[in-house]
Amino acid sequence: MIVVGVDGSDPSRRALRWAADQAKLTGAELTVVTTWEYPPTLGWAPPYPSDYDPNTDAEKAVRETIDTVLGADPGVVVHVNVTEGHPAFVLTAAARGAELLVVGSRGHGAFAGMLLGSVSEYCAAHAPCPVVVVRHPDEKP
Repeated sequence: MIVVGVDGSDPSRRALRWAADQAKLTGAELTVVTTWEYPPTLGWAPPYPSDYDPNTDAEKAVRETIDTVLGADPGVVVHVNVTEGHPAFVLTAAARGAELLVVGSRGHGAFAGMLLGSVSEYCAAHAPCPVVVVRHPDEKP
């Protein structure tokens, strides 16, 4: 099993493409992980609409990303894992028993100019399996 983190950003889309190609080469199944968190509050929670369902919204978004990047027939078995929590912690937990964890070099929370985002750095240091950080071809070390 290859686990890949996807947040909809361009780096995560590149990671998804790379992970799917690697899964095809090795015959592995692909588990696409996305996370969500309620926005932080300072002592009060904003009123959410009664139909607000962040898990369903996140699943819809990640499935659209998979369809856009991999197409209707990705050529590998794809599982989707949508979990509430911080992406770094969720990804390292999801990688238990995996052959490989794949992440983009930066996601939505990155500051311009960073070579590694905090999630990819955490995963590289704490994952229970090998980690591939897929960088943009224009990024310079």
